[in-house]
Amino acid sequence: MGLLAKIKAFFTRAGRPVVLGLALGSGGAKGMAHLGALKAFEEEGLVFSVVTGTSIGSIVGALLAKGYSWADMTGIVDSINKKEFSKNLRPFADMSPFESFLEGYLEGDISALPLPFAACATDGATNACVVLREGKIARALTASSAIPPFFRGVDWNGRKLYDGAFSNAIPADVCRELGAQVVVGIDLSAFARAEEEKGRLERLLGSAIGAFTPVRTLPDAKTRGYEAADVMLRPDLYDFKATNISRTAMDAMFEIGYREAKERLPEIRAAIAAARKSRRGKKKPGARSDKQVEDKSGSFGAVNGASDVRKEEPKETDTNKTRAKKGKKPKNEPEGTSE
Repeated sequence: MGLLAKIKAFFTRAGRPVVLGLALGSGGAKGMAHLGALKAFEEEGLVFSVVTGTSIGSIVGALLAKGYSWADMTGIVDSINKKEFSKNLRPFADMSPFESFLEGYLEGDISALPLPFAACATDGATNACVVLREGKIARALTASSAIPPFFRGVDWNGRKLYDGAFSNAIPADVCRELGAQVVVGIDLSAFARAEEEKGRLERLLGSAIGAFTPVRTLPDAKTRGYEAADVMLRPDLYDFKATNISRTAMDAMFEIGYREAKERLPEIRAAIAAARKSRRGKKKPGARSDKQVEDKSGSFGAVNGASDVRKEEPKETDTNKTRAKKGKKPKNEPEGTSE
């Protein structure tokens, strides 16, 4: 390559914007914090080019990839008839009513979305993470959100898929695989109640639910997201449950997500600047800048409290392959967490 060609290549590379990715974690109604964070990002002028999500994060992520703003999404939430919604929250409920609702806003195929997007679900047979990058959007989102035993598994190409939180709760690794150079993750369950803080009835209910759950939480279901993210937001939602759908609770969670994003903006800007420097031949920036605040439980927390889990051999569509080759523990991992 001649001198002029090298100079042109250098400035072309340096002039391209950094590809910013957003990985939205699971958490049910706590997803209101996602919307608060999106408001903060919009105010700051941050534009995400790649989006991934799990469970409620997949729904928010797909809406974002479609072009909906945080304000549009809060309008959708306000339009939900909570009484009718609650009627469908019963053991082993069919996800069809939710799929029909989502189709009103997200019809079509994932591959047709304006932004690269993927949702994560869990294979009921292997317990492995399944990355959904094509197919019907609404069906993929229900598969990513079908948490047992409240919902039955969703049929997808001959497989039964369940909530992705069991295998990849914050899919920052998938976001990076889709081309993101800087990844911002949001962990809605960073602050979870310790088992001893729960009442006896709540603990018994948790054990009963676990007995009817066909999938288990993989050891790296959350740590893989921390390992792949450059900045991991950790809104303090300790006082809230995934089922809190009162107006007061949702408004509070929205505000908490907004404040967390605002406080972490300098770290996000720094990660973007570091990525720009790395393209100019500087040292490659290190991954992750997570807020080092240990949660009240001393750990990330599990989806269903199960600890006797085993990691299944990844299949062709599984994103576990890349991490398995690395064989390393995430940096800056909060205490009490292990692979």
